[in-house]
Amino acid sequence: MGILDKIIRRCARLGHEVSVKYCIRERGDLPCFRLLKCWGDSPSVLNLFEHIFDKHILESLEQPCFDKIGHLFLTIEKLKKSQEMSMFSKLELKDFFQEVFNKDILSIDLGEFGKQEGDVLKDFGYGKPLSVRINFDDGDFTDVVVSTMRGDEYGHQYYWDRARILMFQYETGGKLKKHVRPVAIGYVSEKGLVPVKGVKEFFIVNEKVPGKDYYLYLEKIKKGDFTKQDIDFVKKLARYLAEIHKEKKQDRDLYLRRIRNLIGDCECIFGIIDGYPYPYNDFPENKFIELEKKLIEWRWKLKNYYHRLCVVHGDFHPWNVLVTEDYDFYVLDRSRGEYGDGADDVSTMGCNYILYGLYDKPEISGPFENMYLTFMEEYLSLTNDKEMLKVIAPFFVFRALVIASPKWYPNHPNEVRQGLFRFMVNILEDDTFDYKNVNKYMKG
Repeated sequence: MGILDKIIRRCARLGHEVSVKYCIRERGDLPCFRLLKCWGDSPSVLNLFEHIFDKHILESLEQPCFDKIGHLFLTIEKLKKSQEMSMFSKLELKDFFQEVFNKDILSIDLGEFGKQEGDVLKDFGYGKPLSVRINFDDGDFTDVVVSTMRGDEYGHQYYWDRARILMFQYETGGKLKKHVRPVAIGYVSEKGLVPVKGVKEFFIVNEKVPGKDYYLYLEKIKKGDFTKQDIDFVKKLARYLAEIHKEKKQDRDLYLRRIRNLIGDCECIFGIIDGYPYPYNDFPENKFIELEKKLIEWRWKLKNYYHRLCVVHGDFHPWNVLVTEDYDFYVLDRSRGEYGDGADDVSTMGCNYILYGLYDKPEISGPFENMYLTFMEEYLSLTNDKEMLKVIAPFFVFRALVIASPKWYPNHPNEVRQGLFRFMVNILEDDTFDYKNVNKYMKG
């Protein structure tokens, strides 16, 4: 039995003796509205209340209340209006650590990390650590520090960016000698703080929709089965991109991040290059070095186009498009963020028309040339985005590197792979992409 169970007196409402523990938890996480009236003659108990409850909760208990519901509403309103309310309340933290430690908690003491014990917290928020002392019912206590991460322009704009960093710290911090021990990791939901416990892997559940992968239709066309419906579908894809790219966003740092990721991210150009065999005779080291140098020049060129930031899919290729029986479609696996340059989506799909066109001869012709030109012209006619042709080259390079990779696409004939290599090298030499004469980029 804890000390709170031993402090008892007669309850005027119930007509029998109760412990102070019952009084402070009479309404779950809120105390009885008569708490101060009943225990106000006991200085030691009043001092205990000051450690257990936030000041505004105690103040609300002194207000005249006629019933439990009325008092509850009053307390909630005072919580909302309080200018001293921190990002996390004591009650939320108490519930959180109750689940983390699986022990009954008597009280929570808060302070700003780095200041003396007993400091009153007034403005804890993103980036400012919170010192928490957790007092357990059995008389034990432990001290922890609660930290969030501030969003900034260094790749931390979204909460999932920050989650990635915090997950890494939680998983690895305790493995390093002399590193402070991670106690818990959690997230803030609309309902409060939620611990994430025993994580081994994350997964996602999506709805199941009808349709076949679009690349199967391209395989069909490659075998000679090409119809007007295929051209109509190309136009539909272009219209879809034109529609989603209409939504713009003014955020220079976010656009620079997308270009930085395009060049240097593990999933993008430098990462894909590092995934090639080494050495690789079909595209030797000196050519990769020349390609990377040229891409650095393009990175600095694209810094001036931050006004182009718009909503994108981010991975709009034939393996991420499901075609229904009536030639409608769904898209899958949105990647690399909500915003980017529309050139990313256009180059991703356009490059696959080029790929399939190269299977016939060392240049694009026939149905796939028709599809490629239809796709480009439909998009440009709808958006009038001629400026895109000034920035699209490095996006095409990324996609060409992916679909030319012997790791991702091991079954390409060497002639097809060499055609893609010539394309990505030559396209970087033009300031403006000549989409109507795409075959000039296929020449050695």
